[in-house]
Amino acid sequence: MIETGLGITFDETTHEFVYPTAVFGPDHAEQRHLKDILHSMADHAATGPEIVYSIAMDVGLEKDRSDLLERELLFGIVAYADGSIGKEPVKSQGHIHALSNACQMSTPEVYEIWSGEAIIYMQERATDNPGRCYAVRAKAGEVVIVPPGWAHCTINASKTERMVFGAWCVRDFGFEYDDVRAHNGLAYYPKFDDLGRIIWEQNPSYQADKLIEKSPREYLEFALDSKRPIYQQYEEDKSRFDFVVRPDLCKDKWVNYLP
Repeated sequence: MIETGLGITFDETTHEFVYPTAVFGPDHAEQRHLKDILHSMADHAATGPEIVYSIAMDVGLEKDRSDLLERELLFGIVAYADGSIGKEPVKSQGHIHALSNACQMSTPEVYEIWSGEAIIYMQERATDNPGRCYAVRAKAGEVVIVPPGWAHCTINASKTERMVFGAWCVRDFGFEYDDVRAHNGLAYYPKFDDLGRIIWEQNPSYQADKLIEKSPREYLEFALDSKRPIYQQYEEDKSRFDFVVRPDLCKDKWVNYLP
């Protein structure tokens, strides 16, 4: 994995994260099993890894714990299995971030890929017309920001390599699934072709226009440094990710947002 400043590793046999002495985290990772996500797949009877991904929410350096609590800011890490689920890659359930009490609106999420390769898929809405749809392919060390209110999911772009990422989110995070589930998932399904490449199949439940595939960009409007791990950037400037908790204070940045 990339150097993050946290020194966290993942135990492949136990599916647990391992923390250095100076780092806090949950005693056990939360597991998402195949049965938990099949409803979001194109093939509801597909087979794949039993543990699809492992989640540890609220991790960080012990010295930062009180500041993170005060800011209502939370750092989480997730490890995705390799392999596939039928013809589809391993991925999360699609969802929208619920309203946060910190700002009374949906909140963004800042992803940083730690190992492997990810696709962060996002669409403006989960209504019949999903608006703009993007698939952002990110490699280890790259950052992707999902804006408030957008429906999204996280995809392991590789059949052969586990994918791990870290992310900043609001402490009272919550997920809305109803609209996504009513449409049998998001507007595009990723699938592996015969050569193991990701291709996209449109979900007929939506009136989608087109899917834009792209690479991550630099987020200069949020003063992020593309060459520094995001936890280290928080350490250097504790207020740098306050926009995650209070996106209402920078509404202009979310207008016509480009992932």
